[in-house]
Amino acid sequence: MTSKLLGVFMGVVLAISLLQLNCAGGDAHSENNNDVVKGANDDTTSIKKDKKKDKEAEERIPVETTTVGTGDISSYILLSSNLETEKMTDVYSRVQGLVEEIYVEEGEYVKKDEVLMKLEADEYALEEAQARVNYEQEKSRFERAKAMYEKNLLSKEEFEQAKFAAEAKRIQWEQAKLNLDYTKITSPISGVIGERLRRPGDRIQPSDKLFTVINTEEMIAVVHVPEKEIGRVAKGQRAYVTSQHLEDERFSGWIKRVSPVVDPQSGTFKVTIGIRNVENRLRPGMFVNVHIITDTHENTVLIPKTAVIYESENLHVFVVRDSVAKKVTLDVGYQDYEKVESLSKIEPGEKVIVVGQAGLKDETKVKIVSEQAYSF
Repeated sequence: MTSKLLGVFMGVVLAISLLQLNCAGGDAHSENNNDVVKGANDDTTSIKKDKKKDKEAEERIPVETTTVGTGDISSYILLSSNLETEKMTDVYSRVQGLVEEIYVEEGEYVKKDEVLMKLEADEYALEEAQARVNYEQEKSRFERAKAMYEKNLLSKEEFEQAKFAAEAKRIQWEQAKLNLDYTKITSPISGVIGERLRRPGDRIQPSDKLFTVINTEEMIAVVHVPEKEIGRVAKGQRAYVTSQHLEDERFSGWIKRVSPVVDPQSGTFKVTIGIRNVENRLRPGMFVNVHIITDTHENTVLIPKTAVIYESENLHVFVVRDSVAKKVTLDVGYQDYEKVESLSKIEPGEKVIVVGQAGLKDETKVKIVSEQAYSF
């Protein structure tokens, strides 16, 4: 009996132990399942957030910007003119004759006193030689008369006649030498040959124009300024010229002359602008725009005109702040072909949209895809 009870007791203990082990194993399995579910939920949330960010990025408008800078900008009077040369001359011969040689052609640069053309000189050489002989003869007569006069063997009147005769022959010889030299026709100024009007073998007279020489180192532009601007223009004032055929180039100049007379018919006065043509890029007759500078603002906020939107009489730009395009109305100062002066609301270093702003609305989210460099 006792043995039987002991066996039953041991079976109950064993059963209880097995039940505890099964319960512990079930809890561990449940915890593992919970961890897997939690990890899956976290991955799903991250994916959703990434998709949301991608969607927001896709909804942003792509634009190109530039950074607002500072610099100088001027106000000016804008007029048009054709360029002229300050120094230009026509070349003539001082003697008549046949053209023997021509040493220069149109477009070539010549220096002052350089020989341009030579005439046949045989006749003038003979005249010079004859005049020299005549002078030498008269000079000898004068020296003999002088010796006799010093010995009181010749009257003063006869001595003076001999003296004047020798001087006359000397002058004739000098004239003959000049005529011989004049067979070599030289340039009176340095410059470029604009025209060559004669050929070898042509017979020329002193009244015939042979060449035109143009000095292009200094050009001038004559403009007629409205009378209302008379108080804003003075000699020495800065200016510059531009040409549509020489893009992005400015040629510095200055006011060289100001006429004191106002034309009553046109209501304008003449102003002459001087321009240094250092690289010989400008040519006589070229049509140019003349800018007479009347005032300059230094170190001011400048915005490129590519960023500006014109609406009625107002000018606007879009400024990118925290990836949002803010429409700003400009308080405009001076402006030129490339840039506008902003007097308020925009600070240096801010980014303005230069591509993609057309049709853009205020407070639109944008994405900067490119940054353009702009020199102020």
